[in-house]
Amino acid sequence: MADSLSADGVSTTRRRPTLRMVAERAGVSTATVSYVFSGRDGVSGAGVAPDTIRRVREAAEQLNYRPNRSARAMRTGRTETVQLALHMLSDPWALAVADAVNAEAKQHDLTTLILADGDWHAALDRIECDVAYLDQAPDTEPGRRHLADLVERGQRLVVFSETLEPNGFDVIRSEALPGCELAMDHLLERHVEIGCLAAESMLATDDRSRYSVYQEKMAAHGLTVDPSWVQSYTTTHASAFEAAVALLSSPRRPTAVYATTDFAAIAVINAAHMLGLRVPHDLAVTGVGNTPHAASVAPTLTTVGPTDFYVRQAKVIVDRALADDTDPTRLHEFPWSLFPGGSTDLDAPGATRL
Repeated sequence: MADSLSADGVSTTRRRPTLRMVAERAGVSTATVSYVFSGRDGVSGAGVAPDTIRRVREAAEQLNYRPNRSARAMRTGRTETVQLALHMLSDPWALAVADAVNAEAKQHDLTTLILADGDWHAALDRIECDVAYLDQAPDTEPGRRHLADLVERGQRLVVFSETLEPNGFDVIRSEALPGCELAMDHLLERHVEIGCLAAESMLATDDRSRYSVYQEKMAAHGLTVDPSWVQSYTTTHASAFEAAVALLSSPRRPTAVYATTDFAAIAVINAAHMLGLRVPHDLAVTGVGNTPHAASVAPTLTTVGPTDFYVRQAKVIVDRALADDTDPTRLHEFPWSLFPGGSTDLDAPGATRL
């Protein structure tokens, strides 16, 4: 079918536009068009005159041409996709990771996809991507074997882990427990009746966890924990809110709450508002994670976490997607700090700090 233009210069052809058609329209070779859309060295059209780039892009726009990503992947070995395996999509931490990676990926013309299937090994065995990020990879024999399988078949990986070492994949290490100790120390400066809202999984393990930090700190100060001061939640916001209401409805309500995630701490603040309690006048609250939501809640949430974590981690992930296969894998460490907010001190700064 012959190509034609409408009055506004837009192609009306029903035939799928091709690279050759763009080249003819722009008056250049097909090699030049391919180069313009190749994104080599991370900059589309590098080495081509600006006027030529403009003509090629205008021609492509008029023809409604889109590069064939599948064909390009076969030529370059790249899919131009970043795959995120996030185990709890409703958690502000996971949402912040996804937002940061998506923003960084767009700067390099990469597409970010989120894997909702918790079986990341089986899913990634079927999916081709330039890099896969795992926010939860167990340091167990099966877990290490699954990682080794993916590395063996050439899959680039970035793994969030406090225990795994780089072994053909990059490791993001951001140890939470020292930060949790900072959160408890902060509350213990002014409070002795401190409750805990902890993830259910943390109460069911014998391993040292964010919950065991609470137990250790209370014991170290000779403080007795009322059983009603400890409530657990699952992976949903509704569960965290229900647990927070139960905690704050106790006949012997604590004067402060240490929550093991930011989203649980925000649930405590919301529950306090519903019950007519003032934060921090009647109740001090700390969270864990330093997520963007910590700065948007009222009052701002006191939390612990790494500085600029999401942007810095996103760069690690995208850099691995763009890296050569021969680039060494690395350990990237992000130490934690305390970020005081209005939920523990009315005089604390409430400005965004992420």
